[in-house]
Amino acid sequence: MARASEPERLQKVLSRLGVASRREAEQWIRAGRLSINGRAASLGDKVGQDDQLRLDGRLIRQARAAAAKPVLLCHRSPGIALLARAGEADSVASRLPRRTGERFMSISPLPQVDGGLELLSADGGLASRLQRAMRAQLMVYSLRVRGELTEEQQRAIGAGQLDRGSVLKVLAIAAAGGTGANRWYQIDTLGASGNDLRQLLERAGVSVSRLLRIRVGALQLERSLPRGHWRELTAEEIGALLNPVAPAETPAVAPGSPGSAR
Repeated sequence: MARASEPERLQKVLSRLGVASRREAEQWIRAGRLSINGRAASLGDKVGQDDQLRLDGRLIRQARAAAAKPVLLCHRSPGIALLARAGEADSVASRLPRRTGERFMSISPLPQVDGGLELLSADGGLASRLQRAMRAQLMVYSLRVRGELTEEQQRAIGAGQLDRGSVLKVLAIAAAGGTGANRWYQIDTLGASGNDLRQLLERAGVSVSRLLRIRVGALQLERSLPRGHWRELTAEEIGALLNPVAPAETPAVAPGSPGSAR
């Protein structure tokens, strides 16, 4: 990481400050909304810690970068947006404390219809590093389906074949209770996003009524953390996310488990 005294590209600085993504910053530059020391910014400009940056004439305080920005573990309710979208006011991020006007970014976000463990960061550079590290993380989901999964459905899920031709690594499928029409299952994957898992379940003909992410790497969705609440990750937890340990490989469907192939 560059030292504060070393000039960096304007887009990178704004991302690191949590003001905008690099793509958004480029759009602002092209629109003439950004200035550096009183002059209009140009693509390719580099800035240092002492340069004065303004967006639409409003000062952007670089001093914020010196303070460590938290990574938040959130317990999101299904149907509640993680980040506000156009025309929507209700979101997890809208309820976070307004420390310095920071803009939070989601890390491996779930579809809005789903819920469970979500991660947020106001540090653009760190968010990008964490997003890349998600591909090697153990991702555990709890899902409620209508009826029991058939042997054929479990085999299709375990195969991990997605529409775009790539293969999702499914480490384990296990029954987790329920009776009658509603049955619960746990699916352990390697780096699966919520969108990928939903696509995989649809390909297998599974009717999902609830999908929750309950684990990312060593982070568990704690029972003590109510829906709509969050906590800050420790430096050790962030370090573990950035340096994932590959989970042990087991058959996706354990022999002799309910619904497993015999």
